[in-house]
Amino acid sequence: MITLKEALTKSKEELKELKIEMEKRAKESGLNAYIDFSSSGDGVPILIKDNIQVKDWAVTSGSEILQGYVAPYNATVIENLKSKGFSAFGRANMDEFAMGSTTETSFYGVTKNPYDKTRVSGGSSGGSASAVAGGIAIASLGSDTGGSIRQPASYCGCVGMKPTYGRVSRFGLASYASSLDQIGPLTQNVEDSAILYDAITSFDPKDSTSSNLELISIYQNLNPNRKLTIAVVDNYIAEASKDIQKAYASTVEALKDAGHTIIHKNMANTKYDIATYYIVATAEATTNLARYDGIRYGNRQKGSNLAQTYTNTRDLFGDEVKRRILLGNFVLSSGYYDAYYLKAQKVRHLIRDEFNKIFEEADLILSPVAPSVAPKIGSFHDPLEMYKSDMFTIAINLAGLPAISLPVAKSSEGMPIGLQLIGKVFNEQAVFDGALSLERAINYKK
Repeated sequence: MITLKEALTKSKEELKELKIEMEKRAKESGLNAYIDFSSSGDGVPILIKDNIQVKDWAVTSGSEILQGYVAPYNATVIENLKSKGFSAFGRANMDEFAMGSTTETSFYGVTKNPYDKTRVSGGSSGGSASAVAGGIAIASLGSDTGGSIRQPASYCGCVGMKPTYGRVSRFGLASYASSLDQIGPLTQNVEDSAILYDAITSFDPKDSTSSNLELISIYQNLNPNRKLTIAVVDNYIAEASKDIQKAYASTVEALKDAGHTIIHKNMANTKYDIATYYIVATAEATTNLARYDGIRYGNRQKGSNLAQTYTNTRDLFGDEVKRRILLGNFVLSSGYYDAYYLKAQKVRHLIRDEFNKIFEEADLILSPVAPSVAPKIGSFHDPLEMYKSDMFTIAINLAGLPAISLPVAKSSEGMPIGLQLIGKVFNEQAVFDGALSLERAINYKK
């Protein structure tokens, strides 16, 4: 598959032929990464996750409850893409309402890993990552609430970037947890990621959390020769597999050889991150999903009265979504709000403060993305096992920081291993500069 940078030089006729070829290859791949092949224009085709509104497209968030819903407007990121010479092409499979780490909760079935079709592609943006890594999409947009761009990128061997919270408009993104969600790019390399990041960023008055800071092109200012101070979190790596630990150690040496300064730090145990995240995220999800009642839009199920209509319609939610709605209602309920939700918000501030303390000495933090490589399909028998797979990513969302995952090695089984570089709030330039330097130092081969 040609890169995004190369695609920008192609004519309309060449791009039209490319879309036909992409659709053909996607159908033959057996990855189940695309849900359909809708097209919104004749620009450079970008695959769109199924929770981002594209006008006149069916958009379902991977759920049965939204079957039949057609978006009446474009998300701001789609308008931004169109203004920069890109076009939405195809909807990417995802975990239902972005709740999952494997795409196994999708109404459309699991998306497979292009390196090994017996393994998951990750989630919730698994379709986006699998398509890019599998050579059936030039680039894709995903959303990241607790690692949902970076984790599948790591599992599939592509580049996944989560911007600072507020840098990319959330208008038109189906909300999971409103204080955590961010749209971001999944691409074949770091340069493409910077190009797509530049294309989607903007201030948006329709999004009350949108940042109105000055926008400067990241791509035009990329500097892989910039020397940075990078912190490594020594106690985090102990919770990763031997393959991840080996790749981490090799990456640290590659960064040293590239001229970067390495400093060593410790952070609080990841169990606090997991507990805090799943309290905050499920509480917000409960509120956001209350709108799906079968009355205003989506797949209404009839009942003998209004209450029964609500019950029958909401029974269309999958097990994982129901589980998180129940947990969210519990932590927000009378008598438990102070004990759980309020305490989680306080711990969230402590997590943010801990990152800021490290950033007093460092430009970036190097961290694992996941504790292991992509697991086998069906291997998570306990939801808690799946939740633990996000242990290295969720703190970044709680703190609202930018981070990028890129492949650095392969495991003993030949599966991709990704690591992430985490930056200061609104300092995406350092994140991309460090990532491009690391990409060139590692020279990862598919």
